[in-house]
Amino acid sequence: MKEKYYISTAIAYTSGKPHIGNTYEIILADAIARFKRAQGYDVYFQTGTDEHGEKIQQKALAQGKTPKQFVDEVSTDIKRIWDKMNTSYDRFVRTTDEIHEKEVQKIFQKMYDKGDIYLGEYTGLYCTPCESFWTESQLVDGKCPDCGREVKEAKEEAYFFKLSKYQKQLEEFIENNPHFIEPESRRNEMLNNFIKPGLQDLCISRTSFDWGIPVPNNPKHVIYVWLDALTNYITNIGYDTENPTEEFKKYWPADLHLIGKDIVRFHSIYWPCFLWSLDIDLPKQIFGHPWLLTNNDKIGKSRGNAIYADDLADEYGVDAVRYYVLHEIPFANDGNLTYELLEERYNSDLANILGNLVNRTISMNKKYFENIVCDSDVTADVDADLINTVLGAKKKVEKAMDDLHVADAIDAVFEIFRRSNKYIDETTPWILAKDENKDRLKKVLYNLLESIRIGAVLLHPFLPETSEKIFVQLNTDVTSYDSIDEFGGLKVGEKLNDPEPLFARIEKKED
Repeated sequence: MKEKYYISTAIAYTSGKPHIGNTYEIILADAIARFKRAQGYDVYFQTGTDEHGEKIQQKALAQGKTPKQFVDEVSTDIKRIWDKMNTSYDRFVRTTDEIHEKEVQKIFQKMYDKGDIYLGEYTGLYCTPCESFWTESQLVDGKCPDCGREVKEAKEEAYFFKLSKYQKQLEEFIENNPHFIEPESRRNEMLNNFIKPGLQDLCISRTSFDWGIPVPNNPKHVIYVWLDALTNYITNIGYDTENPTEEFKKYWPADLHLIGKDIVRFHSIYWPCFLWSLDIDLPKQIFGHPWLLTNNDKIGKSRGNAIYADDLADEYGVDAVRYYVLHEIPFANDGNLTYELLEERYNSDLANILGNLVNRTISMNKKYFENIVCDSDVTADVDADLINTVLGAKKKVEKAMDDLHVADAIDAVFEIFRRSNKYIDETTPWILAKDENKDRLKKVLYNLLESIRIGAVLLHPFLPETSEKIFVQLNTDVTSYDSIDEFGGLKVGEKLNDPEPLFARIEKKED
């Protein structure tokens, strides 16, 4: 039996087309999921869309559509972008799916019967875009602390979840499980800013709009966004309040909820308390990833600086976009995207370090050995250093991925390509050919081709299309993760395919 690994993204809110900052999350999750599959895990990777709420009802009305028509269109577009970016999710879920809506009502009822939900009245300050209630003290300059927009006074009958009941249990759990929330800065923020000052009971229903899941036995209320949205992680793998499925028993608890840093509060405070109310184990880890900025400013349509992943992919290629967002966003700090930076990284890393290496090596093998993979026993001291670098990369990648330091993992892979380029300069194959030192030339080119193969295996979770193109040029099916434990997997006597450029260099446009 393979060990299971359940990874999820947050479900994308269907208020509009996701920009590159939103899309970063699904690419990051995909890289982790692909890496875990390569390691032999039974991976379940879930993503999808969050489709209820007042904001969506208002947007649909403004466009003369029903909320369902509106979310159908937006959800379809989100799925199209996720697919375009070559993400290998196992299930794309929607909160308007019947299976989800029915189970959310049963979850509400179970919590109510347990005494964790009660009917009361809410008076507070409400931000419609964020669908969040705030107290006066939480506002920043009188506006929503999350988005900076105006808030309005709201007063209505509402159901509340007894968040305060789980205050002590949550505080102790987070203190006793230091890696439950990553990175550490987010954990400290949750503990010191939100939990220790005291948890207020949570408003979980609304009556001022009707685009949502009706509360059982009181349909003038709809179940409010977070109880609806967060439970997607269990409803879609077969959780049932009375009879959970084998799939649920197999995959829960989730190993990793990958979310943006702005919704860590909901996932690390509300979600654990909901799960305890249902007598369900907590997920193993919540990672609040940083944001992708553009020109060091938050990306958003309202700011007029939205950049979309599908547009970037059309211009630069899917793997170039994947490489940039995975490599340029650190573990705990925001990353920055500009067209100039993307093109600079494209040329230096993808076209030069990787693309040029593969093209030069396969071209030399074609020129000197008619595309046939050759080898010999004529070695030199410099070979050992190359091979040690190549074989040492796997452990470095594994350590970085275990810590969710994906940018560092990619750097470890590119160490192989950098070292291989240096090896070409050290061994000067063209001089070996000129001097007719064919046996040494065979060894040098074999070492380069095998280094490229091993590098491509490690690169695959991050740039799958590029790795597949390399495997085609090498004409090899020796591409498993286990095949890179030893040096020498590329079969001698095989005929390579002709070299094809992986990344055409971007020339600077004349002003």
